[in-house]
Amino acid sequence: MELKRSIFAIFTAAAMLVGISTASAQHTLSAVGGTGISTARFYPAEETRILWGAHDFGLSWRYYSPTPRFVGAMGVDLEYIRRGFSLGYTYTVDIVDDKEIRNYKYYSRRVNSLMLPLVWQPHFYMARNHIRVYLEAAVVFSYNISSTYVYDDDPIKGGSTYEFKSVRDNRFGYGLAGGAGFSLLFGQVEIGVRARYWFGYSDLLKNRNKYYDYTTDGDENPFYYSPLRSPIDNITVCITLGWRFNKRGFESWNIRREKRQRSREVFKYSLD
Repeated sequence: MELKRSIFAIFTAAAMLVGISTASAQHTLSAVGGTGISTARFYPAEETRILWGAHDFGLSWRYYSPTPRFVGAMGVDLEYIRRGFSLGYTYTVDIVDDKEIRNYKYYSRRVNSLMLPLVWQPHFYMARNHIRVYLEAAVVFSYNISSTYVYDDDPIKGGSTYEFKSVRDNRFGYGLAGGAGFSLLFGQVEIGVRARYWFGYSDLLKNRNKYYDYTTDGDENPFYYSPLRSPIDNITVCITLGWRFNKRGFESWNIRREKRQRSREVFKYSLD
């Protein structure tokens, strides 16, 4: 149900963007889909491992300046991402060659989030404007819709819905993102690949000053004490499929920079 609501919200936003665009506008609208990995940065440090399956899909809108006053594009994305972390909550010990080896059992939690990056995308064109290569930087705002959890050693405890508590969990978040990619341009269509690193600044869990005692929690919470910091990071690789609203191409393609004029002044030296 939550996933259906997220998809509906994304396509509603797409309809609004299409409605405000015109055939001659300097805009593109793209669909994005891919997957990646995620993890959490706990403080104090905890045993963690990378969690695969950070699925990412959504929509991307870009505005391109009609004049070369700045390089690239600016825009906004609306994406649904399945983030999470995998925490080593217990372990057994083996002694090999007088060294202690810990074999961890993991608790894995996945969080379904809506992400809203505000993006700046400097780029350049190649092959007579048929290839676009770009970097990007973004400020990101997020909202956690729902979550699930599972235990490696006891599936009966896991596989359940994680119940959010306002005193324990943060629904809203923020962070930064950066990445790079390229697109192939065929008429008004752009097909490309994008890699992006999402760096969380906000915490998934409220720190122990706000929520210290977990005795009232159930199996959904593996912590003895709430961590002081718990931001989530993601790395995703996505396929992009975009549509340019201007049939003639962007106006910036037709603007030629003036060549620098070399100084014609000639210095004449005379001898006294």
